[in-house]
Amino acid sequence: MVIISGVKKYLKWGILKSLRARIVLLVILAGAIPALILRGVVLSSFEKREVEVRTAEIQNQCTILCNQLSDVNYLTGDTSEVLRSELVQMSNIYNGRVLVIDQDFRIQEDTYDMDKGKTIVSADVIRCFQGKGTSNYDAKNRYIEVTSPIYDKGTEKAVGVMLISVSTDMIADSVQVMDDRVIAVCLTIGMASVILAFSAGFIMTRPFRRISDSIAAVTEGYEDDYLHENAYTETMLISDAFNKMLGRMKILNDSRNEFVSNVSHELKTPLTAIIGYADLLRSRKLDEEKHFLSANYIYTEGKRLENMSFRLLDIIVTRRDTIERQPVAAKSLFEYLKSMFSGNTEQKIRIAFGAGTVCAESNLLKSVLLNLVDNACKASGEGDLVEVLGKRTEDSYTFCVRDHGVGIPREELKKVTEAFYMVDKSRSRSKNGAGLGLALCVEILRLHDSELVIESTLGKGTSIHFVIPDRTEEKEDGTGRDEGSVMEKAGESAAHGAALSKDEAEDEKRSGLTSGAQPHR
Repeated sequence: MVIISGVKKYLKWGILKSLRARIVLLVILAGAIPALILRGVVLSSFEKREVEVRTAEIQNQCTILCNQLSDVNYLTGDTSEVLRSELVQMSNIYNGRVLVIDQDFRIQEDTYDMDKGKTIVSADVIRCFQGKGTSNYDAKNRYIEVTSPIYDKGTEKAVGVMLISVSTDMIADSVQVMDDRVIAVCLTIGMASVILAFSAGFIMTRPFRRISDSIAAVTEGYEDDYLHENAYTETMLISDAFNKMLGRMKILNDSRNEFVSNVSHELKTPLTAIIGYADLLRSRKLDEEKHFLSANYIYTEGKRLENMSFRLLDIIVTRRDTIERQPVAAKSLFEYLKSMFSGNTEQKIRIAFGAGTVCAESNLLKSVLLNLVDNACKASGEGDLVEVLGKRTEDSYTFCVRDHGVGIPREELKKVTEAFYMVDKSRSRSKNGAGLGLALCVEILRLHDSELVIESTLGKGTSIHFVIPDRTEEKEDGTGRDEGSVMEKAGESAAHGAALSKDEAEDEKRSGLTSGAQPHR
C-alpha cells in the first residue's frame, strides 16, 4: 500500500515537475481550449441563425394567410373551406399547430381540433390585438411561437389573431449534424495539438538536456570545451554561469593539486635530508665536527618543517568569517616590531609612524607585519635599508613595508600570494622559507576587510602596503582617532600612502622609534 501510494503521489505531482510535461500540457490546452470555445460559438451561432430563418419564414406565411383571411372577412363571414385547407396545409408543412382567435379571445379555428370554441388569453395575443406581431423561441421545449394580427379591411383594426406553434426538431437535427462536424474538426485540431505538443516539448527541452549532460560530465572530470548553449536567452545565461563555475572549479582543482604537490615536495626535501643524516649518524662513527654538522642539519631542517606546519595551521585557522576587532594603539604594534628585530644587524631597519589607533585583532596584525618585514629582510642584502611606515588617515590606518633588495619580476606579482609559491626557491629554502608568509597575510587581511598592494621593480626593491579601515561604530563616535595623528589622505600608492614628512620622521627619531637593528632569520 505504501508503494502504491508513493506511485500515485509521483504520478500526481512528479510528472508536473518536468518542464517537458508542462510544455506538452500547455500546448495541448492551447489547442483544446480554443477548439472547445469554437465549438460552443459555432453551434450557438448556427442554432440562432436557423431559428431566425425559420421564424422569418413562418412570419411571412402568417402575414399572407392573415391578409387572405382579412379579404374574405373570415371571422365575420362564412367559413371558407379553401382557407381552412390552407391553414391545415401550413400546419402540416411546418409540423405545427395553427389557431385563429377572434376579438373575444375565442378560438375560431384549431388545426388540431382540440380547443376550438375555447377562450385563450395571453400577453402575446393581447399585444397582437394592439397591432404588434410577436415571435418566441423556447429552446427547452423545442418550438417557435408566432402571432400575427388579422385586420378589418375597412377599419384597419385588428379583429383577430393567428397564432402558430412550430416544432424545432428539424433545427435540432441540423444542429446535431453541425455538432458532429465541429467535433470532427476539434478532434483533428486536438490530434495536431498533441503531436505539436510532444514535438515542441522535445525540441524546446533539448538544450536543457545538453546542459544537464554537460553538468553531469563534470563528475567524470573536466573537459577542455566549455558549455555553449545559445538556443534561448535563458540557456545562454545558464551556460555563462556554468562556464564561470566550471572555470572556477578548474582553478580550485589546479590549486588543490598544486598545493598537494608543493606540500609533498616541501616535506620530501627536508625529510630526505633528515633521514640521510640520521642514517649517517647511526651507521658510522664520525668525528666531532662532522657529527655536529649532521646534527645541526637535522635540527635546521626539523625547525623548517615545524615552521611550515605552524604556518599551514595559521592559514587554516584564519579561514573563518569574522574576528573580534578592537582598538589597538599603533605605537604598541611598532614597538613590538622594534623589539622583535632589535637583535639583528644585517639590515638597517627604519621604523616611523604617525600616532593613532588601529581597529584590528592585535595578534593577527602583528603576524602580518612580522611576515612582511621578515620577507623584506630576506630580499635585502647586508647593510640595505628596510623601512616600516605607518600613517593615520581620516577613516583608516595605512601600513607600508619597503625594501631596496632584489625585487620581484612583473609577471610574478600575481603569484607571490599563493601558498608555497617562491620567486627564488633556492634563496628562500636557504633562509628557511616555505612560501606561506604572504598567503597567511592575505587571509588575515581578508578578515580585516583589507588586501595587500604590492609594487616592485626588479633589482630596485619592493613596496607593500595595506589599509586597515575603521569599524562603522568607531567612525560614528569618533573613537579610534588620536588627536596627534597625521590627518591626510593615503592609499593611492605604497610610497604616498605610508611616507612621513621630514618633520614627522625627525620627531620619530627623537622619540627613539627608528632602529637600525635586524634579527637573524
